[in-house]
Amino acid sequence: MEPARAPRESLAPVLARGLTRHLFQRGLLALPEVSLPNGRRADLMAFSRTGELWIVEIKSSVEDFRSDQKWREYRPYCDRFYFASHEGVPTGIFPEEAGLFLADGFDAEMIRHCAIPGAIHASTRKSLILQLGWIAGQRWLGASDPDALRPDR
Repeated sequence: MEPARAPRESLAPVLARGLTRHLFQRGLLALPEVSLPNGRRADLMAFSRTGELWIVEIKSSVEDFRSDQKWREYRPYCDRFYFASHEGVPTGIFPEEAGLFLADGFDAEMIRHCAIPGAIHASTRKSLILQLGWIAGQRWLGASDPDALRPDR
């Protein structure tokens, strides 16, 4: 897959679009930029109808990967953790224990499935799924009726 033609700073949202499409085809709904209980923010958090939770951390360059080593702090909040990048980034830099996607603005391909599934506590899972539902509903409301989210209403 060829990386989308976009400035580096806007590459992550382009890759997120392709990943979101791909995850939907796999039976998962993904939301971008989800805050986690530990204060970290997942680039994409996806959930299935059965409540399985995946986190995908998007890395648009080797420098982006090397400058951000917080990924282990995401593991307590997902069943499966993945990195995602594009064809221009060597796949060998990503840890074997994490899954890996290559993406562009239209789709993604799973290169490696997550080797070590996480073990989320039941109360954490419930809390995260409720949070994802709230975020999704709030974002939909903001897109369909922006005035409804005004604080003076």
